[in-house]
Amino acid sequence: MSRSTRREFIRTGAGLAAAGSLTPYWLTGQRASAEEPASKNDRPLIGAVGMGSRGMAITVWASKFGDVAAVCDLDRNHAEEARKIFKGKPDVYDDYRKLLERKDLDVIINGTPDHWHTAVNVAACRAGKDVYTEKPLTLTIDEGKLLCKVVEETGRIVQVGTQQRSDSRFQTAVELVRNGRLGTLRQVWVSVPYWSTKGGPFPDEPVPDGLDWNMYQGQAPEHAYCHQRTHGVFRWWYEYAGGVLTDWGNHHVDIAHWGMDCEHGGPSSVDARGLFPNPQGPQYYNTPDRFFARMQYPRGVELLFFSALNQRARYGEVEENVETSPEEMEKLFGKDVPEEILTFNRDGIMFLGDKGRVFVNRGGLYGKPVEELKENPLPDGAWRTYPSTDHMANFFECVKSRKQPCAPVQIEHRTVTACHLTNISLRLNRKIAWDPKTQQIVGDTEANAWLKRNQRAPYVIV
Repeated sequence: MSRSTRREFIRTGAGLAAAGSLTPYWLTGQRASAEEPASKNDRPLIGAVGMGSRGMAITVWASKFGDVAAVCDLDRNHAEEARKIFKGKPDVYDDYRKLLERKDLDVIINGTPDHWHTAVNVAACRAGKDVYTEKPLTLTIDEGKLLCKVVEETGRIVQVGTQQRSDSRFQTAVELVRNGRLGTLRQVWVSVPYWSTKGGPFPDEPVPDGLDWNMYQGQAPEHAYCHQRTHGVFRWWYEYAGGVLTDWGNHHVDIAHWGMDCEHGGPSSVDARGLFPNPQGPQYYNTPDRFFARMQYPRGVELLFFSALNQRARYGEVEENVETSPEEMEKLFGKDVPEEILTFNRDGIMFLGDKGRVFVNRGGLYGKPVEELKENPLPDGAWRTYPSTDHMANFFECVKSRKQPCAPVQIEHRTVTACHLTNISLRLNRKIAWDPKTQQIVGDTEANAWLKRNQRAPYVIV
């Protein structure tokens, strides 16, 4: 089958369906959706950008549904290792723009660091590619506005890697809330682990062979190289990410918004505080490791977004989690926070209504409304979540059908906006008011300036 014919096949689905001999994998039910396509002709060609640990993981996942034809990384060692994993078949690139020039690629898998997500996603959509992108979706709120516009203009399918949306535990929790099994929703708790970001000072180092350090920094301010600024632990630098607030926070706030029925809205106010374990300076990690935020939502629902201080975690070259003094506790939480939050020891989402509560995380689903489901299941006419059981399979199904995936950009932009607003309030050390309709901070010129960041030439995203 020629390339042009194959691409038309992928767009129309006419091939096997018209022949009647096989049903294309993207037209079957949920059981078959997680299986590989039955024929090689069903398989889109994939270009993968960002081949670190997470990028490699999602590319291997995507290879169940398509053929990896090209890989790209600014660290040549990562790209060559990826080529070996795919048995030498993909072509290797060190510039994603060259990869995107290929007309034969159908799908882009974006596993780059956070500060590169938007640039790659925008360019891929404009190049006519569909995209599976890692979260957090953006580095700033204004990036999200731009990406939503580009996706709408180009008509591309973009799935964001908030894979909890394809997990039955989270789906059931949301269905219980949306169908009134908790009564009137009053409050939502979103907890993330207390990830230590204590580390530094880190000495400057020579740039290793095979790494394009200048391009790796991209739009971010230029700094001397140290290996702690790359490969996984980039998340603890505000230049490249938003810390645990946008990393784990993106996953759990997403489920909270889903349960609150405000996926296309957001908070009206955010009041956040944070603790930074390191001195200021370019040789120290500079994201907070503990935080607490009060966020007001429609219908009188309050969201409490916080670090679970007794769920301690470490990742990368960090020191032990530091103790939180009584003075710091009061600074973070104030005096009227529920006592249970002060000793919380697990990440997840707690929905609290006037008739019950439900807690969900990747470990399970808990609460009396859950226990009652066996004897009192939701009725046939109940509201149901988007039916997805495999996040990557759902993406490839939508590449074919052109229907929206379960984690589209328009929804995930609003999710990460709430996380970005928390970071802004925290860093300004004051409450901010937000208008979800205009997507502006109300009456605060200084705070509105934080909706974007200065971008280093020539890596400006337009």
